[in-house]
Amino acid sequence: MTATDKVLSAIDANLSASLDRLFALIRIPSVSTDPAHNEDCRKAADWVVEQLREIGFEASARETGGQPMVVGHGGAMPGNGVPHVLFYGHYDVQPADPLELWETSPFEPRLVDTPQGEQIVARGACDDKGQFMTFVEACRGWVDATGSLPIAITVLIEGEEESGSRSLGPFLDSHKDELKTDFALVCDTGMWDAKTPAINTMLRGLLLEEIVVTAANRDLHSGMYGGAARNPIRVLARIIADLHDADGQIQVPGFYDGVEELPADVKAQWDGLGFDEKAFLGDVGLSVPAGETGRSVLEQIWSRPTCDVNGIIGGYTGGGTKTVIASKASAKVSFRLVGNQDPFKIRDSFRAFVKERLPADCEVEFISHGASPALQVDVSGPQVARAAAALEAEFDRPAVMMGCGGSIPIVGDFKNTLGVDSILIGFGLDDDKVHSPNEKYNLSSFHHGTRAWARVIGALGGA
Repeated sequence: MTATDKVLSAIDANLSASLDRLFALIRIPSVSTDPAHNEDCRKAADWVVEQLREIGFEASARETGGQPMVVGHGGAMPGNGVPHVLFYGHYDVQPADPLELWETSPFEPRLVDTPQGEQIVARGACDDKGQFMTFVEACRGWVDATGSLPIAITVLIEGEEESGSRSLGPFLDSHKDELKTDFALVCDTGMWDAKTPAINTMLRGLLLEEIVVTAANRDLHSGMYGGAARNPIRVLARIIADLHDADGQIQVPGFYDGVEELPADVKAQWDGLGFDEKAFLGDVGLSVPAGETGRSVLEQIWSRPTCDVNGIIGGYTGGGTKTVIASKASAKVSFRLVGNQDPFKIRDSFRAFVKERLPADCEVEFISHGASPALQVDVSGPQVARAAAALEAEFDRPAVMMGCGGSIPIVGDFKNTLGVDSILIGFGLDDDKVHSPNEKYNLSSFHHGTRAWARVIGALGGA
């Protein structure tokens, strides 16, 4: 029996105890965006520290300008063929609202039998407590079965991923030497489907803008001023309508600069995945792809840029009616970026686009909520091949090299600040209801994810 086989047997034997530990962490309502949960975030950080110490890591919760950052060091001495990896996850979670849509208490985890198998249901079950605990439990399996880890591991678990990671950049800047490794492992991603593992190879960038249009200096009676007074909601609606043409093309000048066509071999691979576009949209009650005309759904969500209005605010929004012409109207807009699009050039062009459509008697204010470029992950290195082989060994099918419609800014931070490339491996599924009521994580995802990480650790260490 190989060392890896011993580890896998230990993981299987201790699955119940692993679930108990995960459930204990989930019960801590570590909502980073709400100051009322600051103590809970501290408690979650301390809990993670204790788990790492139990398996031989030197670990501590580091103070930041916001929530604590957990850092741990363990495993073999790096060098002489022994790689040093940086593993990243986050212990904070999204708020559970709206609470009335949860079937049971969001921070009281439970196992639910479904036709698809047992599922862990709770806030944070997938994002990201269940995900990063698969790696921690894989490390525990190595220590329990063999007494040591075959590679050097630095663990970084942050507490503000769900609220903008405000402290992460300064923390990386001030801890460059400590966090510098050969490459990083990021778990905040997913599988192709419940039986097929994946390595994410591209991430879309993100630009977040808020525009506030002001007309009159106060809200106005629509009978006294209607027709004569400028309505900023109407102005804003016209600007929003101009953002796309009838084919879904985004009309901001220069927006597509840096957007390249998908390579033919990659497109052929994606076309061969058997992706069911109707089922994908049908799961959320839709049926017609709404992106750029002539692009497949996979292209639309993985390799094409987007512009979406995420929220509109203006005038009276309570029950009943109120005959008012609002003084202000605002919209929150997000752009998902690909290729070599420059988020700052797009920001400037978008603001000019808005100003050009602003009529007399109106002013506009722009509020920036962050910007990050798209990322292409280098999959040519031997460590990626070893990780892919380990995933195939666990799931008995090749890992899909897939795109990701989301944005994980930390991958860019690792590259730009630490000079470290990342391998993105996760075990979440599209139907995990991340950020929504009744979030879940398949028990098979947790179990096989733990086993898969154990295989990856062994493969990277030459086991």
